[in-house]
Amino acid sequence: MKKIGFLSFGHWSPSPQSGTRSAQDTLLQSIDLAVAAEELGADGAYFRVHHFARQLASPFPLLAAVGARTSKIEIGTGVIDMRYENPLYMAEDAGSADLISRGRLQLGISRGSPEQVIEGWRYFGYQPEEGQTDADMGRRHAEVFLDVLKGEGFAQPNPRPMFPNPPGLLRIEPHSEGLRDRIWWGAGSNATAVWAAKLGMNLQSSTLKDDETGEPFHIQQAKQIRAYRDAWTQAGHSRTPRVSVSRSIFAIVNDMDRAYFGRSKDQDSIGYIDENTRAIFGRSYAAEPDQLIEELRRDEAIAEADTLLLTVPNQLGVEYNGHVIESILTHVAPALGWR
Repeated sequence: MKKIGFLSFGHWSPSPQSGTRSAQDTLLQSIDLAVAAEELGADGAYFRVHHFARQLASPFPLLAAVGARTSKIEIGTGVIDMRYENPLYMAEDAGSADLISRGRLQLGISRGSPEQVIEGWRYFGYQPEEGQTDADMGRRHAEVFLDVLKGEGFAQPNPRPMFPNPPGLLRIEPHSEGLRDRIWWGAGSNATAVWAAKLGMNLQSSTLKDDETGEPFHIQQAKQIRAYRDAWTQAGHSRTPRVSVSRSIFAIVNDMDRAYFGRSKDQDSIGYIDENTRAIFGRSYAAEPDQLIEELRRDEAIAEADTLLLTVPNQLGVEYNGHVIESILTHVAPALGWR
């Protein structure tokens, strides 16, 4: 069995061809798609976070709204860029959204990817400490966030408070029990996957990673997952970790599917996400179900993961994206033992 959810980048565009022409369109349709996915039997509704872009940005109002409209589906992010975050304020938001959803939040966080503007985190009031990089800053914010999610008191109470305090040091409120175990790290390299394991975070691995060996993407990603699990075991954590991978997968079952995705690329590609980092981008999968099943069966990283996130073309609208999800759940997943 494998959990199957969707991952939306939340694009919008004023183009007449776009089904999401405004931020409001994207937000409202994201809620509707999560409701539809739950009705179809999907396991997760995940949303990408980008700043300074015509995409989803502040995730917690959306996550809370989805949590209020649904009852079973996991609700998450993939990923929140921790370079932009105040960890304590984020813990308050996360606790609130998790309580509204009754404990269904699965938060993917990371140091983030290259953004729309140069050093965008500076506009949010953050800068690395002397001798550190922005990646170091993002990881430090993540460590603080993980600490306060434990629910332990750390703040000295006012001796003359407006309202009575419980005894001892105070913690961030509202606190949601168990959320600390539902934090995921989006790792772009083997080293950061190992770091995430040591800190007790689940692992999210997306459709790109650092090209560390020159091997096909799915093989490199599978090795990353194995390195993560080895590090988790060595760290001695008591629970079993979770691992997700993202893929663009389209089962071609009608003419509309064929028109949209009949010519999708079927090979990995190489590029640079900054001046120094060579990255490998995983292929898309688009074929009729029988062929698709055989191609997916050979993907080593999908086999290693317990959760698969389907990246959906959100600008094509809720109805079509529901069809994309349903096609995988009904025509592909059972044959691969995922259902």
